[in-house]
Amino acid sequence: MPMANMKLIGVIVAVAIFVGSFTLFTVDEREKAIMFRLGQIVATDFEPGIHFKMPIVNSVRKFDARVLTMDSSPEEFLTSEKKNVRVDSFVKWRIVNPADYYKSMGGDERRAASRISQIIKDNFRNEFGKRTIQEAVSGERSQIMDNLLVTAGKQVQEFGIEIVDVRIKRIDLPRDVSSSVFQRMEAERARVAKDFRSRGAEEAERIRADADRQREILIAEAYRDAEKIRGSGDALAAKIYADAYTNDKEFYGFYRSLNAYKETFNSKNDIMVMKPDAEFFQYFNASKGKD
Repeated sequence: MPMANMKLIGVIVAVAIFVGSFTLFTVDEREKAIMFRLGQIVATDFEPGIHFKMPIVNSVRKFDARVLTMDSSPEEFLTSEKKNVRVDSFVKWRIVNPADYYKSMGGDERRAASRISQIIKDNFRNEFGKRTIQEAVSGERSQIMDNLLVTAGKQVQEFGIEIVDVRIKRIDLPRDVSSSVFQRMEAERARVAKDFRSRGAEEAERIRADADRQREILIAEAYRDAEKIRGSGDALAAKIYADAYTNDKEFYGFYRSLNAYKETFNSKNDIMVMKPDAEFFQYFNASKGKD
């Protein structure tokens, strides 16, 4: 191939590359792009990849479509008690409508962050102004963040921006306030603990009273059953005695006398003064017993 032809091909390729650089542009998956025609927005819905434009007539501007973090400096807000609290927070946001974002913010990320920061501060001021220090610090922090996410999210929609998250990192109290707040919180915890203890004591007393009642019932039932058994035994013994007396009166009398002697003279020190011919000694005086 002649040298002149090779030079011509090289020039054509260079021109093609030069022209292509003005007619082609790429959109990354982390970006959003706007195409202008003589300064007017003509397209915003570009998918990631290579796209075409008209040189000179069209221009393209790209914006970061990732979630961006705005870490604000700590700010002081007044509570309903007119006490200052120092709030450290951050906001996560992203561009969802590049056309609205460009029209409202001129595509300036710093300007957008400044506007979002002001909106967040205003909402924080409203939320803390409705609450006491104790409510803001200990009880309703999550509710404050949820409220801000909703209200601030609605306010930035017109800017083509979405608030992804609002987080309070910490809430600091002035030194003259923190001690009294902690004392109130400690008193509240002590009150709750006392209430739990009193409920426990009441429940323990109820259980103890119920146990005593059941104990008395068991003892009474046991005594009742014992008396019934004892009564049955006495009745059976009486019946046996009666049957024995009926069968052999003399033997029954002799047996009764022996038991009486045994119970009477169960100790060497026992003394009984009676007439020898008393009926008690009938089986001592006569071998045949009582006549």
